[in-house]
Formats: sequence, C-alpha cells, structure tokens
Amino acid sequence: MNINETIKTPIITAIFTFTLCFTSTLALAENDPGAEEEHDEGHIELTQEQIKHAGINLSQVGSGNIREALPVYGVIKSNAEQVQSVGARFEGVIRSVNKKIGDQVTKGELLVTVEANESLKIYPVLSALNGVITKRNANIGEQTADRVLFVVEDFSTVWVDISLFPKDVAKAVLGQAVKIKSANNPATGEGEIIYIAPQGNSANQATTVRVLLNNTDNLWKPGLFVNAEITLSEAAVSTVIQSEAVQLVEGETVIFVQGEEGFEPRTITLGRTDGETSEVLSGLNAGETYVATNSFVLKSEMGKEDAEHGH
Repeated sequence: MNINETIKTPIITAIFTFTLCFTSTLALAENDPGAEEEHDEGHIELTQEQIKHAGINLSQVGSGNIREALPVYGVIKSNAEQVQSVGARFEGVIRSVNKKIGDQVTKGELLVTVEANESLKIYPVLSALNGVITKRNANIGEQTADRVLFVVEDFSTVWVDISLFPKDVAKAVLGQAVKIKSANNPATGEGEIIYIAPQGNSANQATTVRVLLNNTDNLWKPGLFVNAEITLSEAAVSTVIQSEAVQLVEGETVIFVQGEEGFEPRTITLGRTDGETSEVLSGLNAGETYVATNSFVLKSEMGKEDAEHGH
C-alpha cells in the first residue's frame, strides 16, 4: 500500500460517518412533530381567513367605565307627542283618498280631499308630520262629520314604560341613562328617563318610569317587552375588557391575547363587572390586542391540541 492509499482510507471513512449521522438526525427531526412545534407551544395560529370565518373580533385593552345598574322590565309604546289625529277642517264629502294603513307619509303630503258642505269648494287635508298611517277611517263619498279620518305616527322615537316597585322608585332620577335590550333579538339601545309618574298603580303597586328611546332604525316596535338597566353609577377603570372575551380553562380565568406567534392564552385576575365590561386587575397591559368575541373557538382549538399531544 502506498502513502496515497494510506491517507485516502481514513478520509473516506470520516466522510461516510458524518453523512450517516447527519441523515439520521434529519430523519429524527422529520418524524418528531414536537421538535418543529416547540417554539409555538402555548400559541394558536389562525389565518386571516380562519379568523373571519369564525367571526372572531379583536379589541384593544384600554380604560373604560363599570356601571352599577338596576335591572328592570319595560314595554315599548308609541311616543304620544309624535302622533297626529287628522280630521277635516270643514265638514263635507270626501272626494279622494290618497293613503292607506301602513303607508309612509311626509309632512305636508296629501291625505284626502274634501268638498265643503257650505262653500262646495274642494280643499286638501295634509299630514302635519313625517310618519306612518296607523289608522284610516275615510272612504270616497262619505261625510267627514267631526270624526278622525287618519292617525299618523312618527316612530323615529318611542317610549319605554318601566314599572318600578316602591323600594326602587327613589333610585330613578330624571335624565338618568337607561340601557334597553330586546327580549327577542340582539338589538340594544340607550335612552334617558323623561318622566316619573307622581302616582302609583294600585293594581300592582308599581310606579311608571318613562324612557325616551331613539328609533330611527325602526328596531323597537310598540307593544313588545324589553329588558332594561337603569344606570345608578359609573366608575372609571384603567384596564377593562369585554366580559364575553373571558373563558374558563382548567379552572383558570383566561383570555386570548394576539402576539407575533399567534394567540396566547393568558391567565388574568378580574375585578368589578357589570356583565358587559370587566375590570382587569392583573395579567394584561393597556394597548394589548385580545379576542373580544367568539373566543370559545380558540378554547376549542386548545382542547384539540391537548388531545393530540396526549396521544
């Protein structure tokens, strides 16, 4: 054996050994999911499409108010100050009828024409406000007499009549804010107390408190029952979150915080709450982004991952 062969043999052996070790290490890494996911432990990654599909909404941690409220019940009523009973100025014969029940009308729009009995002149009867025809008592050829021909109601605002029992009446004050919640759908609104009845109802021993509520979207229908919360006081709080963001995970109070590697379950300590907003005493900083709605989706994903790791 010459000197070249003596040198080549150890070199070839070393290269073969290194290649074998490298290949084995790579194979082990590929077959070990834990090695690849180790940096993501405790985080849940979702694409923007997944976030949108799950209906997940994000909010930032910040300051807010915690309300102390009195829960009550009420019923929607027409705003009696925005109702017009339309009659004929001069008695006569109805010559034309332009509107029917349910029609929208605007202020100054023609409702009927009447031929006066004395002058025999035809004159118009117009709507005095914007609204909806809710009653009609007019047909062509009829005498108007002194009856109401139409009722027009403006539903852009409505009243909410709340019944308060004697122990709670003193808590109500004119101008007080009241949150209204539909008993049938997610609609919410906020109005203020405009009237407190000076007398009680002998039948149920309750006092009527009236709330003026904006209804430009026509969400609130007279006659329907609603839930209401009279605001008694408000406390300013430096760190608040939406209460529905909170999940219970293995006995811990948790919310999901957005970070660079995904959504991180974060254990927090809560303080006061009014059911919609909760004070955070520890575990979060102002400005952090968290999952405000549908956080149960992430809780479910955590459960799947735990089950997979368990196997």
